[in-house]
Amino acid sequence: MALFDKVKEQASQLAQKAQEAGKAGQAKIEDVQARRKSDGILRQLGAAVYAQRSGTADADNGTEIDRLVAELKAFEAENGPIAAKDSGDDGTSPSSGATDTPPDADTPEGGFKL
Repeated sequence: MALFDKVKEQASQLAQKAQEAGKAGQAKIEDVQARRKSDGILRQLGAAVYAQRSGTADADNGTEIDRLVAELKAFEAENGPIAAKDSGDDGTSPSSGATDTPPDADTPEGGFKL
């Protein structure tokens, strides 16, 4: 019977791990869905502001901008602040890949090596 108990315990542990993985996957899906929703609202807001600034806005554009801003505030109240795609975790922009080291002496102007 000890072997059966061991198998039963291992099966229970595997089931628990699978359940935890499922919960983590569901949380990730919910995060992606929230991000897509905020991206859509931000895109609409950007289009409305662009139309306003470029002089092609409708008469109700100001109302639309106010509505979108209110929707974003409600979204942030429920989901936390909206993070910019191009910023790092600490709110600073990531490095552009440029380094402070000087180019090689044999590298011609323009940075291309042959």
